[in-house]
Parts: sequence; C-alpha cells; structure tokens
Amino acid sequence: MSIGWWQWRLCLALTAVVGLAGCGATGMTGGSTAGPQIRTESDQTDNDRRAKVRLELAEGYFSRGQYTTALDEVKQAFAAKPELIEGYNLRGLIYAAMGEDALAEDSFRRALAINGRDADALHNYGWFLCQHQRWAAATAQFDLAIALPQYRGVSRTLLAKGVCQARAGQWLEAEGSLLRAFELDPTSPAVTVNLAEVLYRREDLDRARFYIRRVNSQADLLSAQTLWLALRIERKLGNTQSVRELGDQMLKRFPRSQEALAFENGRFDD
Repeated sequence: MSIGWWQWRLCLALTAVVGLAGCGATGMTGGSTAGPQIRTESDQTDNDRRAKVRLELAEGYFSRGQYTTALDEVKQAFAAKPELIEGYNLRGLIYAAMGEDALAEDSFRRALAINGRDADALHNYGWFLCQHQRWAAATAQFDLAIALPQYRGVSRTLLAKGVCQARAGQWLEAEGSLLRAFELDPTSPAVTVNLAEVLYRREDLDRARFYIRRVNSQADLLSAQTLWLALRIERKLGNTQSVRELGDQMLKRFPRSQEALAFENGRFDD
C-alpha cells in the first residue's frame, strides 16, 4: 500500500487547465497603427471569448467526472478556435480518465505539435506515459517542462517525476527529484509524504520519520495513510510503543480504513 502515490493520483485528476493560448497571455501582436504591442484583454476576438467560456465549462465537467459532457464542451471550444492547445491538453486528460489511451496520446501529441514548449502539455503527457510504464519517455517529457525558463510549476513536475521514478523502482533518482521539489515547495503535503515514502523504501528511516512527522503534526493533513506510513517507519525502527500508539490513534480516528484493517491483521508489508 503506497500512500504517496495515491495522493499524487488524486492531485493530478483535479488539475485544471487554465487560460487560452494568445488570450490575455504575454505576446506581441502586429497590424496596429501604434506598432507591435503586448496583447491584452481588449485584443480578444469573439471567438477567443467563446472558446474560453467553453473550455472553462469543460474543466468544470471534467473535475466532476462528467467526461462525455466535458468532451462536448471541448468540441464547441474547438468550433470557435480550432488550434486551441489547452483544448487538446484537456481532451487528453479526459480521454485518459476514460481509458481511451490512443485518443489521449493523440490529443497530447496534437497539443505539443502546436507548441512543443507548452509546460502543461509536457507535464500531462509525461504523467500519461508514466501511467503506462514508459519510464524513459515520461522522464524526458518532465525534463523538458522543468527546463523551460520562467515555468512556475517546476515543483509539481518534479513531484510527478519523482513518483514516476519510484514506480519504476528508481529510488535514488526519485529521492533526488522529490528533494528538489521539497526545496521549492516545503509546504506541499503531497511532496513531503511522497519523499517520506521513498526514504522509507530506501531504509533511510530517521529522515523518513522527520518528513512524515511534518505532515502528521498538522491535524488537517492527518489521514489513515499518513499514520500508516509513520507506523511502519516506527516498526522498522523497533519502536514498539510508538507503533502501538499510532495504531491506537488510527483505530480511533479511521476505524473503517484499509490501513486500520491491515494493522489489526498484522499485515504491515501490504
């Protein structure tokens, strides 16, 4: 049972695709008597606005699991603006969630054909490849996104890369990626938990304990999964009393969880 990987899958599924290429983004536009200018909201065409509205609706439906309706909204966004990179990116996420792998990959590739330096498309395509155990190809996409100048999502892509490396059994590399993510975003519970999980797998138990305690010390972040990881760390350290206390806390707070059942049955290595 791997708590870190589960948390990351949840975060990814709720990722929203924000903004439209060329709509309110920093870019130059010509044809004006005033010469080249930075595009602003007033430069949007009616088609830009229609596409933006449809894409926002699609994101909302996608986040609620209404995939067919989300796809229909993406189609209407394309009707207003055919070369909409965010539309292809979101369509890839929707198809991936539906298990339509060939269509998902085609969508991500179309997005990158429009702009091979789009960080969101690189990130999401990398995660798609990771889910299909295409480890080297996934890492290549993540690295392209991470290397982009002024990319603000480096920590989330490092998190995805680290989780992917862990899934591939590349524990040392996973630790390096997650440590870099932690340096950039030390307040992220997803980064911290995944780092603790990797350190636990590497038998670096004192450091694993340090990171999981950072999460479990915050009541709003405490869960059966984080308690379970802390419990297994203490068990490997031979701290019987701590194992008992963590187990009792889990049984009290999360009695119906899979982790509580595993604890009661002594299944610590599931």
